[in-house]
Amino acid sequence: MLRHISKSLWLLGLAVVLVCGIYPGILWVIGQTAFPFQANGSVVKGPDGKPVGSLLIAQPFTKDEYFQPRPSAVSYDATSSGSSGLGAANYALRDRVARAIGPIAQYAGGPNAGKPVAPDVEAWFQADRFGGQPHIVAQWANAHNSLAQAWVNADPTHAAYVDAWVKQHPNDVKQWIAANPGMPQPKAADLAVPFFASFSTEHPGKFPSAVTHKDSNGKDVTTIEPVSTGSDIQSMFFDMWRQDHPDVALQNVPGDLVTTSASGLDPDITLANAMFQLDRVAAAWAKDTKRDPAQVRTEVEGILHDATQAPLNGLVGDPFVNVLQVNLELRRRFGAPA
Repeated sequence: MLRHISKSLWLLGLAVVLVCGIYPGILWVIGQTAFPFQANGSVVKGPDGKPVGSLLIAQPFTKDEYFQPRPSAVSYDATSSGSSGLGAANYALRDRVARAIGPIAQYAGGPNAGKPVAPDVEAWFQADRFGGQPHIVAQWANAHNSLAQAWVNADPTHAAYVDAWVKQHPNDVKQWIAANPGMPQPKAADLAVPFFASFSTEHPGKFPSAVTHKDSNGKDVTTIEPVSTGSDIQSMFFDMWRQDHPDVALQNVPGDLVTTSASGLDPDITLANAMFQLDRVAAAWAKDTKRDPAQVRTEVEGILHDATQAPLNGLVGDPFVNVLQVNLELRRRFGAPA
């Protein structure tokens, strides 16, 4: 009995040494010798020599001077990699895609061919009629309660703005409590629908949005104010505008410009996606560098084509570029954004 136990322990010890020591050690030596860049996470450095990210993990870029990655259902958080899991029938998916398309949509034909849709979305919103009925914001909140609540919860300043409304509209709050007896002390998000209904009546053709001002000390101060233009309106109400204008032809957009990947961390975008963003990126760099826009556009397009890759040398799949790699080359070529 003891002899069998002894042999088993020796076998276990040998397996642990081989599998947990020698084998990983051999792979580590091979990796550090033959593939040191890949073995250490494909980490790249910025102009100052400090690591700025990995070519394997997507990260957000918000400045117009940079190409932007695919949307991420996990806010580019590598610790919670995953997809949104939203089904095709879920309005939250339609809303997310519409918000991505709204600020960049362009007409496909007619006298406005190639022009952005965003200014017309703002003009339609200011007229404050959807489906022939007034008060667009109230209709939006009533139809999509979860989106209205998400707006309140998205930022502490939003909830504070609703809390201030509560103090000024006690009768509206009492009516809501009477209709919802199980919630005698509603939170700001619970009152999202009556808040937007009241706001839409008091501020027709406007939406509460963040506005930044300079205070007396020259510091930026952000407050929530009624606005009739801006990215919030262009994105949040694009879908309603589209429903009111179903016959208007719009240019197609690359699928990966508005859809997330399964991981939410895809570091690459298709070349078609990059070309769709090219005019915005080139115009921003031309403005920063005070150079000829056409020349800058040609340079940026050249950077894209130099960075283009394709699976199996183009035999399968679509050409793609690595967002971080391209943006680092832009930074090297043109300097820091303004």
